[in-house]
Parts: sequence; C-alpha cells; structure tokens
Amino acid sequence: MIEVSDLSVTCANVRRDIIKMLYSAGSGHPGGSLSSVELLVSLYLNHMKFDPKNTKDPDRDYFILSKGHVCPVLYAILSQLGCFNYNELSTLRKVGSRLQGHPAKDRELPGIEVSTGSLGYGLSIGAGIALGMKKMNKNNKIYVLMGDGEQQEGSVWEAVMSAAHYKLNNLCAIVDDNGLQIDGATKSVMNVEPLTHKYEAFGWSTIVIDGHNLKEIDRAYLKFRIEKEKPTAIIAKTVKGKGVSFMENIIEWHGKIPSKELTKKALAEIAKNCIIKQIEIKEKRKIK
Repeated sequence: MIEVSDLSVTCANVRRDIIKMLYSAGSGHPGGSLSSVELLVSLYLNHMKFDPKNTKDPDRDYFILSKGHVCPVLYAILSQLGCFNYNELSTLRKVGSRLQGHPAKDRELPGIEVSTGSLGYGLSIGAGIALGMKKMNKNNKIYVLMGDGEQQEGSVWEAVMSAAHYKLNNLCAIVDDNGLQIDGATKSVMNVEPLTHKYEAFGWSTIVIDGHNLKEIDRAYLKFRIEKEKPTAIIAKTVKGKGVSFMENIIEWHGKIPSKELTKKALAEIAKNCIIKQIEIKEKRKIK
C-alpha cells in the first residue's frame, strides 16, 4: 500500500488537473470534483482491485460514479494511473472527446463501467452487479460514489432496501457529504439527515469519516472489506471545493468555472500545498 503522505501529493496533483481541465473546457463542476479527491485517490491507489492495463479483467472490482457530473476527478485519476494519455485531459467536454461532461460508456474510455449522470441510479446499478457477483460466487467488490443531494432521490432508497435484503456485503456506498447541492444547502433544499440512522434502519453497516483524512478513509475501506453480512455505507464529511480557498463551502462553485486570474490563483494554492506536503514527507523520513 502507498503511504498516506505520498497519497496526499497525488491528491494535490489530481486537484491541479481538475482545475486545468475545467478551465480548458469552459464548463463543468469544480465543487464536487474537489470534495471527492481523497476518497477516490485512496480507493484507486490502495484498495480497489483495478489493473490499468487490463480494465476488463473479470476479477476486477467495480467503481460507479453515480454523481457523474464530477467526472473530472475520475478522469484525472485514471489518467495518472495510465489508462489513457495525460494530454487527453485537455479534451474534456469537447466535441468528439472520450471525456464527456458525464461518464459515457459508449466512448470506450478505459475504466468507465457505466454511463452516469442522471442522479439516483448508480446505487441500483451497483446493487445489481453485486447481486450478480454473489450468484456467481465471485469476490468482486463494487463501490458507488454518490452525492448527499442525491440521497433525495427515491430510487436510492429502493436500492438501499434491496441491497440489505440480499445481504450484499460486497457493495460499498460512498456518500460525498459536503452539505451543498446546486440549489443551496442540502438541509434547506430537502433535508436527508440523519443519513447514518437511515442506512442503519435499512440494515446497512455505516461508517462516518472525515472525507479528507486519508487515514480515516483507509480504515473505512478496510472495514468494508471484512464485512460479512451487510452492505456498507461510508458517510464522508467533506468540504465542497476543498483545496482552493475561494471555492471552499461556496455554493456558486458547484458548476462555475474560474476566470483566468482565479485559475492561476487556484493552481498556485494547490502547488504551494503540494510543496509543503513534499517537505513534510522529507522531514518525517529524515527523523525515521
């Protein structure tokens, strides 16, 4: 497994790529992309069985990005893993690009399992795959990333009920709980709290974590993998726009693109944080 300190540098690089991609595209969703960085970096680099050179491996784990509008974070990670050429990131949302504004299965981009974007369906798809794996006596794990606003969709709770009924312990729902959605604060638009109690009432195992703390994320994924009877819901408390000071917890950055000047500011902040992390890593290794 990659050390948490090294993962933090990867997270900074992913944030850099997200900002550059969105500025180049001129449209997209920075807020939720930035809030889910640590969750997906940890998953892909340390926990999910995923071979970038063989993304169709029948023994692979599956990842479904139910909140498909935050695909820049997924594209950035897949590119860093070598699934496709890094330069292709600049084609985000361009005509003919494989990197559509929501993941598109028909574009045959390595690592994309299903087309997503219509909120509320990802968990149902994940539960179906998980049930299929169970019936075939396979050990594949299925991970589904959802937004907290997405929990307002009734289809989510049909999938939650079904997954518990069939004891899909191979299914992990990850909720990026940043408290904001396109129309405002989640609690004001349609309060979904208490999420933890709701999942538990339906028969799920739940884990509440700081979604930017790589150690807590690591422990949550490890706990999921040893669960024997229940599906697992990881409720990750996150900050919308995490890593860019002027975007953090500001609803307008759900789907707003920074100007040239603000893009430079964002990239400078991310680069500074990355340098600080690298210095901290070197100092810790000296002490050891």
